[in-house]
Amino acid sequence: MAPCTSRRRQALAGAVGLGSLMALAGCGGGAAPLQGAGASFPASVYQRWFSDLASQEGVQVNYQSVGSGAGVRQFLAGTVDFGASDAPMKAEEIAQAKKGVLQLPLTAGAIAVAYNLPGCALKLSQAQVVGIFEGKIGNFKELGCADQPIQVIVRSDGSGTTKNFTSSLSAFSPAWKAGPGSGKSVNWPTGVGAKGNEGAAASLQQRKGSLGYVEVSYVRGPLQAAAIQNAGGTFAKPDNASASAALGAIDLGPDLTGSNPNPPNGYPIVTFTWVLLNKTGNGTKLPSLQKAFGYALSDAAQAQAPELGYISLPPAVLEKARAALSTLGQ
Repeated sequence: MAPCTSRRRQALAGAVGLGSLMALAGCGGGAAPLQGAGASFPASVYQRWFSDLASQEGVQVNYQSVGSGAGVRQFLAGTVDFGASDAPMKAEEIAQAKKGVLQLPLTAGAIAVAYNLPGCALKLSQAQVVGIFEGKIGNFKELGCADQPIQVIVRSDGSGTTKNFTSSLSAFSPAWKAGPGSGKSVNWPTGVGAKGNEGAAASLQQRKGSLGYVEVSYVRGPLQAAAIQNAGGTFAKPDNASASAALGAIDLGPDLTGSNPNPPNGYPIVTFTWVLLNKTGNGTKLPSLQKAFGYALSDAAQAQAPELGYISLPPAVLEKARAALSTLGQ
């Protein structure tokens, strides 16, 4: 395995603190791979970070993109070393965590309303977004584009992306809030189901006239992202600048789990995404866990996020996350 370079030691020191780094002396050392599972939303950037970590630090991480709901269940069952979720755990879930839980934000992103219709430039009001997913708007012609029926694509699995997207729909519309509401799974009024961001994006790419919601890094090939109206009344696309403006309005709070489903500035459907770590009882995995997520919170790793379609964490969030990581116990 690759040795720990002095440059990487410096990056880790900035991420987890010198005291924690010294406790990790050895840097690699043939430890058993970390096992993680959960959200598909951040899978692309996690895989990049974990690949770099293996080659540069010798820390192996196996991550399965199975959706936030499954990630929480596997974390609580103790079958993985860490879980991952696009939505904070519920109070009743936290109560089941026998070793306690630290919910650590690692990156952030925007959820795009993605569609497959060449020559169409969608600019959607909040009412129009809700109307599409209610099944009340069924043709692109009603949105100023060509006469083409809309095939709505939704998630079929328990999903933090769904939780965040439906939280925004609930903030956009009292009727939606009183009807389907928000959650990792909801009773969709319309749509064909697909599993994971990967599956939803694949379905959208294969069907002309389809429209759904995916993490913005999955908007590729024939897909485009609609401009969406924010709470301030302006329209924005899910690019890095507009998503950053929206994230700047979110107060994560002392437990690092805050959100805002309808911010007044920038692109309105944005979210942080979290890894779920045992506060205590990490045993011999503790050094690898702190190195893995210390690297993810390093300036070098965070700088990679935009090129992969994600948003680097704001400095104030990074500072809090790094401090929280250093509190993990064996």
